[in-house]
Amino acid sequence: MLNFSLMGAGRIGKMHADIISSHPDCNLKYIYDVNKEFANELATKHGAVVTETSEEALEHSDIESVLIASATPTHTEFISKASKAGKAVFCEKPIDLDINKVNECRENIKGTNVPIQIGFNRRFDNSHNKLQQARKNKEIGDLEMIVITSRDPEPPGLDYLKAAGGFFRDTTIHDFDLSSFILGDDPIVQVSAFGSQLISEEVKQVNDHDTAMFILKSKNDVLIHINNSRRAVYGYDQRVEIFGSNGMMISNNQTPTSVEKFTSEFTKSNDPIHYFFIERYAQAYRDQFNDFVATVNAKKEPSVTFEDGRNALIVANAAYKSYETGKVIDISYE
Repeated sequence: MLNFSLMGAGRIGKMHADIISSHPDCNLKYIYDVNKEFANELATKHGAVVTETSEEALEHSDIESVLIASATPTHTEFISKASKAGKAVFCEKPIDLDINKVNECRENIKGTNVPIQIGFNRRFDNSHNKLQQARKNKEIGDLEMIVITSRDPEPPGLDYLKAAGGFFRDTTIHDFDLSSFILGDDPIVQVSAFGSQLISEEVKQVNDHDTAMFILKSKNDVLIHINNSRRAVYGYDQRVEIFGSNGMMISNNQTPTSVEKFTSEFTKSNDPIHYFFIERYAQAYRDQFNDFVATVNAKKEPSVTFEDGRNALIVANAAYKSYETGKVIDISYE
């Protein structure tokens, strides 16, 4: 039985608490959040104990693992403290918005010899994962292009936008990581980025983007096209295409049912697609956690490493540099 501390009792923390509690081999023992009301409410639901300090939750002798779902600025501190205390760590993305803090954390965790997994859940979506396996097995020949469409149903509020770190680091970072996952050992080496303010007044207030498009190139000259939007009126649009010398494969949007309707007014009508990420990637979140538990029990390297999280941030930073300069940016992971 793996005993967990949960850092963070907000929206994502609540989802992770449900996942931990529903796992037959895991026990949610401690919860920490600066908002004691949130922490107490979640602890009551799951029979956990609220700790007074973050250190108690991170370093308690009764736990083997820590799941970090707190605010992004706390991530590097919590990763460092938990790993130095010998705890296995699962941390939601991003590691941090500042590459210098990520690099400092990278130095701090050297030699800790505990699993540290970063929460890029889209790798664990069955359909997206099948594309990666297809690329690996050359089911469509040599990979030539990846096309990713990722659009949110509506823009977030102003408070969220102020703390998010920018569209490229908050949203597109998932797509940068998914591209790297599909590419395998063929790293992204160039990026060209474009961003616009077309949708949200709140986005304009924080001088961010709500519409964006990217062209990237891998070391082996595979081209990647990513398009993002903060508003898709029809729901959470999540499509991935891989194109190769022998064909194409697509991971398409999902709907609650597979029923289709044909009438004199419609040639085809489906249920609406899933509204947002918790619904769309519900099973991926569970499979991701199951993978982490298996990693801890087997004492092996995580499927999604600290370096994967660092690399995705490096690509996001390069994308911002491209937007600001209007140039294609070469990417170095040093």
